[in-house]
Amino acid sequence: MAAVDEKAAAATASSTPPAVIKQGWIKKKAEHLRDWRPRYFILRENGEFIGYRKEPSTEAELSNILNNFTVKNCEIILTDRPKKYTFSIRGLHLTTVVERTFHAESEEERKSWVDAIENVKRKLEDGETVEADEANDPTNPFSKRGEKKSRKGKSKVTFENFEFLKVLGKGTFGKVILCREKATNQLYAMKILKKEVIIKKDEVEHTMTEKRVLQRTDHPFLLTLKYSFTTVDRLCLVTEYVNGGELYFHLSREHQFSEDRTKFYGAEIVCAIHYLHEKAIIYRDLKLENLLLDKDGHIKIADFGLCKEEIRFGNTTKTFCGTPEYLAPEVLDDHDYGQAVDWWGLGIVMYEMMVGKLPFYNQNPEVMFGNILVEDVRFPRNVNISSEARDLLLGLLVKDPVKRLGGGRSDAQEIKAHLFFESIDWDALENKKIPPPFRPQVLSDTDTRYFDIEFTRESVELTPPDQDDPSEFATITEVAESFSQFSFNDGMGSVGGAA
Repeated sequence: MAAVDEKAAAATASSTPPAVIKQGWIKKKAEHLRDWRPRYFILRENGEFIGYRKEPSTEAELSNILNNFTVKNCEIILTDRPKKYTFSIRGLHLTTVVERTFHAESEEERKSWVDAIENVKRKLEDGETVEADEANDPTNPFSKRGEKKSRKGKSKVTFENFEFLKVLGKGTFGKVILCREKATNQLYAMKILKKEVIIKKDEVEHTMTEKRVLQRTDHPFLLTLKYSFTTVDRLCLVTEYVNGGELYFHLSREHQFSEDRTKFYGAEIVCAIHYLHEKAIIYRDLKLENLLLDKDGHIKIADFGLCKEEIRFGNTTKTFCGTPEYLAPEVLDDHDYGQAVDWWGLGIVMYEMMVGKLPFYNQNPEVMFGNILVEDVRFPRNVNISSEARDLLLGLLVKDPVKRLGGGRSDAQEIKAHLFFESIDWDALENKKIPPPFRPQVLSDTDTRYFDIEFTRESVELTPPDQDDPSEFATITEVAESFSQFSFNDGMGSVGGAA
């Protein structure tokens, strides 16, 4: 929703403009500041919502466009915050979802603008005023809705396929947004990553690994990928939406889980990790934040960026990666390591669930790493843990990966056979026939009570790509081939390269 370039402005001025539906002064909230700026807006029947610094009276002034929006297929939100008589228009600008906010002087004025926008939007949706030139205009972000076609003739997914509902989380690389696919009304979680940040922080390979692992896997206790696609400045992973919250969230509330509850979660994790190992993938990042619950209370492992592919029994890697509190001794000691690294992670998270804290944690990282390398596992006196649970944890947290429970050729079978898991029917577990010990209290599919309110109350607005810094754009363009195999459509195969 930036100003159009001079060439486009000249073309607009030289041709007969579509009919004006409404025009007048209205205040627009600044995009990066908190002030409100008066703008003279003209709403045309083709959906153009064009703003000027002053009321235009000549053709030259008409071409001096300050804001160039479209209301086609937009969403209008009425609010009285931060000021009364406010409304927002949410929609796409090129390939990014943006939201712009306006303030009227009275309820009547707001209603007049909103009614006019709704009428134009409805007529455009009904196809009453769409012109041939507009339908083929590549600068119009809403000219082609729904699934697009790639050069190979397969469906290509874009932002336009989705309605964006809530922010679920955010981090260094981007956001996770709850969205609804328009064609099916199905809810998904969309992880939207900034190419520029990924490139600068040398995370291209991890990002591509996550996409490949998600694409290759299909297991009841692993998050599943529906689509992946790219825009000029972002990478998007569309996965199933899991709204039961992270185990970290639940444990922080309850402090400890019972042995039976820990056994259930531990068993589902064992099944998922065993499945990955059978596909020659090690996970390398088991931690409570990556262990989600679905609406029924089953485990879903998420975040596959640190996975390593082509690691079978006997194969090793040496990359130093992971979360400090959960690092295995062989990783810290800079030794070659293999599949057994994941069983150390299992031991850490199961200890954390039953005891309520990490086994080797210290605020000083150097002390903590020393504890991981040389200290024995200790159990607090005030925590009652069965002998079977102690034996399992001590077996999983053996420093030597060769001697670790699950560290041999039989891998997960050794863990499944342990006395602690004697009551588990593994076939029934994988088929989700064992009722979970805890069911999240979600009231609806869009209930986000188990997500941090710091994120869910945020606007779902995405910052448009910076068009003013050609050097940044050039950097992204130079490495575009890094993401050429990113796009994916579940059930339909690859849907083409970068958008």
